[in-house]
Amino acid sequence: MRDQRLPTSPGFWRSPLRGPWFTSVLGLALLIGVTVLFVTGLVSYAAYNPGLSPVNDKTPGKGILGFYLFSWPTSPVWLYRLTQGVHVTLGITLIPVVLAKLWSVVPKLFALPPARSLAHALERVSLLLLVGGALFEFTTGVLNVQLDYVFPGSFYPLHFYGAWVFFAAFAVHAALRVPAAVRTVRRRRDPAAPPAAGASPPVVGADLVAPRPDPPSVSRRGALWLVGGGSLLLFATSAGRSFDGPLRRTALLAPHGFEEPGGGPGGFQINKTAAYAGIDAAETDEEAWRLTVTGRTGTVRLTRGDLLRLPQHSAALPIACVEGWSTSDQWWRGVRLRDLAALVGYDEAADVLVESLQRHGAFRRAALSAAQVADGRSLLALSVNGEPLTPDHGHPARVVVPAAPGVLNTKWVARMTFGDL
Repeated sequence: MRDQRLPTSPGFWRSPLRGPWFTSVLGLALLIGVTVLFVTGLVSYAAYNPGLSPVNDKTPGKGILGFYLFSWPTSPVWLYRLTQGVHVTLGITLIPVVLAKLWSVVPKLFALPPARSLAHALERVSLLLLVGGALFEFTTGVLNVQLDYVFPGSFYPLHFYGAWVFFAAFAVHAALRVPAAVRTVRRRRDPAAPPAAGASPPVVGADLVAPRPDPPSVSRRGALWLVGGGSLLLFATSAGRSFDGPLRRTALLAPHGFEEPGGGPGGFQINKTAAYAGIDAAETDEEAWRLTVTGRTGTVRLTRGDLLRLPQHSAALPIACVEGWSTSDQWWRGVRLRDLAALVGYDEAADVLVESLQRHGAFRRAALSAAQVADGRSLLALSVNGEPLTPDHGHPARVVVPAAPGVLNTKWVARMTFGDL
């Protein structure tokens, strides 16, 4: 008989909550939630125009995994704000469910023998990928949201490859377990009770029931309410990042949640300040700064005054960041990107490579597609909400594009190169 003090013994696990019903309910919740997370993650990947050039895509060597879903649209203008807000907020909300699910099946990780057959060995390996992938994806995602880049390497390839490993293992596991999980939830019976004669096959996970359970302090349904309450609390303290005004102050867990971005025309959220980006005030002085625009017919250099003398256009657009926060529509005014393309020989819009003065942080260079350039709301903005841009909002000029991730709305623009990338 195994030593009951060791986790490899079934008698070591005494919680009366563990069982197929509890595990199945959590698994079905994750089936929906993780699928939405994966789909919105792929959508976010498409929003970066990975098929355009290696400038935006930080996942080299991705091969077939990097298939380009579709050309990212510019309408509706709130599209990325919605999809990435759902991706990040749902990911945070699901954390208690993931932890409860892992807790509910932890005895299986210690079960002996490690492999009873080849099929069982393959299942154990897939579970390691599933559990490891889940912990890796949720941990790196939360760290990115909190702007804590403590993991080795770039977040983009790590999260990208981790997502494929995790979801592949998740899909295999779901295909094998979902029918039994649905059957278990529908039966609504005590998981420890033997099946009646002629009943459906035994539910998967009956071995999770403790042989010598401790007295219950809460019911299984009560435990589910506790998990759901934890998810609701995380939702309530993070979802406000997607709104302006009083709701933003409820996002206590967001790095920009309870901060006051200030008042006036520039009083909306920023992610990286001019100081953080290493912007030298002398470089952005209106007398010294020049915008270099290159294209088919050569290169032109424009002062801010030159840009102000070009036809000015306005657009109401939000800023939406990969970390999940966003602003409401701001009123931007400046020169259309397609008009700048026309200055260097492109009667029809072309792809553009935008380069910033910033020295620190990612996306000092960003590429936009011809379709984004062609949209009349895509601007090299010189002012916002009726006032010139502040240094932290990208003075003397920044790009704003409808429905694009915030990092593609380059601030402190120094150079624009139009043409096939």
